[in-house]
Amino acid sequence: MSQLHVVLGATGAIGKAVVAELTARGRHVRAVTRGAATGPDDLRADITTLDGAIAACDGAAVVYQCAQPGYTRWVTEFPALTRTVLAGVEAAGAKLVMADNLYVYGPVEGTMTEDLPHVAGSRKGRARAEVDKLILDAHQSGRVRATLGRASDYYGPGGVNTVLGPTIFAAALNGKTARWMGDLDQPHTLNYLPDIAAALVTLGEHEQADGRAWHLPAAGAITGRQFLDHVWSAAGGSPRIAGLGRTTQRLIGLFNPIVRELGETWYQRDRPFVSDDSAFRNAFGPVNVTPHDEAVSATLNWYRHHHPESQRPGGTPDGRPAAGSQGRDDPSE
Repeated sequence: MSQLHVVLGATGAIGKAVVAELTARGRHVRAVTRGAATGPDDLRADITTLDGAIAACDGAAVVYQCAQPGYTRWVTEFPALTRTVLAGVEAAGAKLVMADNLYVYGPVEGTMTEDLPHVAGSRKGRARAEVDKLILDAHQSGRVRATLGRASDYYGPGGVNTVLGPTIFAAALNGKTARWMGDLDQPHTLNYLPDIAAALVTLGEHEQADGRAWHLPAAGAITGRQFLDHVWSAAGGSPRIAGLGRTTQRLIGLFNPIVRELGETWYQRDRPFVSDDSAFRNAFGPVNVTPHDEAVSATLNWYRHHHPESQRPGGTPDGRPAAGSQGRDDPSE
């Protein structure tokens, strides 16, 4: 295919993974960042401005929106960012694929499906619901073609701004305590970065994906304790694990604003948080997802070679959650 695929936020973890997936499929890719462009087809642009968004999307057949404001700025900046991105996609006559998450539902009894109402009561949940409405309204009105791919917390190579990042993987490689955010014994859907990227590109390639949200395929829900068992099995050494509860989150939040913000969505961490991906599998199957043991091993291998805390003998991760939740990337990346 000669059509241009544009990735916004291409230096964030999800954006990088989407660029890699598109490249592996032989697609023509433009990686858009606010920093210096590194490839011949890459572009430096500020997509928070109308001119920047139009320039970034120019000539695109499909635009993958993997950029977003910092976690503490979702409420004030995310809707405006979405409006400029939609303007850029519309000007290009392109299709939009949004890298989305599960905040819109709020607390849920049972497994999450795409037909649940968007009734989140938290500030961030309401902001995400507003973003999704802007996108789906633009699709319904014919301004753009659009689809949304929703993932839960992610991990994988390059995934450092996530609660499943250095405080688990770098810590284990250093023989320190690997810390899980929340109750260790509640089942939780976890998405693996390369699988997220593959699913988002699949949504970009299929017209039947348009006009709705999809839960992206993941390996079976797993408890924090089970996940950390996989980590220590792959890392070796004597297992050291801990679950960070609500009280600890409040204490750390006194001096860490990102951890403080996690409190409003603590329902994601103290009870089952399980996503049903059967709609995606039925529509686009067969779908191959990476088993957790293989995904954990690949993630640990990346940390060994790329993350400073994993390369420094005797390094001491401070045990605090990484600067992000559910793998959300900053538009400055």
